[in-house]
Amino acid sequence: MKRRTMVSLAVAFVGAVLVVGVPYWSIPLQQLALPRDIWNARLVVCAALAAGACVLGPVRAWLAGLVVAMAVPAAVLIRVVMDTAADPGTHNLWPFEIALALGPGLLAGAAGAVAGALLVRLRGD
Repeated sequence: MKRRTMVSLAVAFVGAVLVVGVPYWSIPLQQLALPRDIWNARLVVCAALAAGACVLGPVRAWLAGLVVAMAVPAAVLIRVVMDTAADPGTHNLWPFEIALALGPGLLAGAAGAVAGALLVRLRGD
């Protein structure tokens, strides 16, 4: 795999984790509600990151979509790990939290990957 491709994927993943995670991590534990706290305009930014990886990478659409899709549950998993480290009694149903975050992540990743693939095709590469 080319270095440029790997950098594009890393930027897309870390960017999506931060875009989704930073606001999600700041919500108090008692007020968390999945998937409500994930379904917002930040998923559009995640889709744009997947499209950008396709266009600037060059990254195959399916790979960019999967990387961004996995970033959303990764942000939730980081919250689970941090909260559980502080209080082991929290997040007893963490697999369901990951599953609830997977749907929005897959949607954003797939939408961005399709848009990126279309842009690459229109560009003529």
